[in-house]
Amino acid sequence: MTGTDTRELAPLRPRLPSPLHEVADGRFERHGVRLLLKRDDLIHPELVGNKWRKLAPNLATADGRTVVTFGGAYSNHLRAAAAAGRLLGLPTVGVVRGQELAGAPLNPSLARCAADGMRLHFVDRSTYRRKSEPETLAALLRAAGAEGAVVVPEGGSNAAAVRGCRALGEELGTHADVAAVACGTGGTLAGLAAGLPRGRRALGIPVLKGGFLEGDIRRLQESAFGGPRGDWSLEDRFHHGGYARTTPGLDAFAADFEHRHGLPVERVYVAKMLYALLALTEEGAFPRGTTLAAVVTGRPFP
Repeated sequence: MTGTDTRELAPLRPRLPSPLHEVADGRFERHGVRLLLKRDDLIHPELVGNKWRKLAPNLATADGRTVVTFGGAYSNHLRAAAAAGRLLGLPTVGVVRGQELAGAPLNPSLARCAADGMRLHFVDRSTYRRKSEPETLAALLRAAGAEGAVVVPEGGSNAAAVRGCRALGEELGTHADVAAVACGTGGTLAGLAAGLPRGRRALGIPVLKGGFLEGDIRRLQESAFGGPRGDWSLEDRFHHGGYARTTPGLDAFAADFEHRHGLPVERVYVAKMLYALLALTEEGAFPRGTTLAAVVTGRPFP
């Protein structure tokens, strides 16, 4: 991985570069558009997709210390961090949004985290929103008994993760004119755009409402590279109501895509990205002769 010393990460045994497959889909072909799938979901059986690319640079510097990170009750990121901790022998603490969950039975996602050895620390939503403030973060670490830990932000998106995701763009190279990825915190898009060669562009499909990601991505590139990198844009119309929200139309589309191509479609991120690419293709957003690469960042859980 570009910019990451992975010698300490050998137990993770990633499959890199991830496979790149073309799929035959008449809905794209009738508009003169080719569709490729960049199968980052096959990088690792437990650290799926962009989670490996974002976590690896952070874990490479842990040096045996506890890793603390953050997420909601169904966070893919928390599950990946817990699995990585188990595989690498690193203690992990997950700070979970929602104090009301502390006394409730663990859902399947959090149960997987706990089974992998992650210690769960539940906090109220107001405190969680302020977790990036130095005083609040210090108090959280004290309360969790994790002072001196390596802190990985929610979603894993920081400068190290963005530099790690640059390899995604480098792997795609000139294979595609447009590389599309679903966006939660924006770190993968920030790195993807930086790694693409001149003349290729990255397209982000936010899965949350709010239109706040553009500034976040610019700040991530500034922290990772000292300034803007690559050609990228966002399409904010395809969140389908917000994070982890869906619609009958999105569910029908995902089921149909699964049937056509034999690919299990993860609903929170991947389905929205693929839906957006088809809608944009049908709107004429891509000139005839365009090759799209859709980055498959995960697969359904459980």
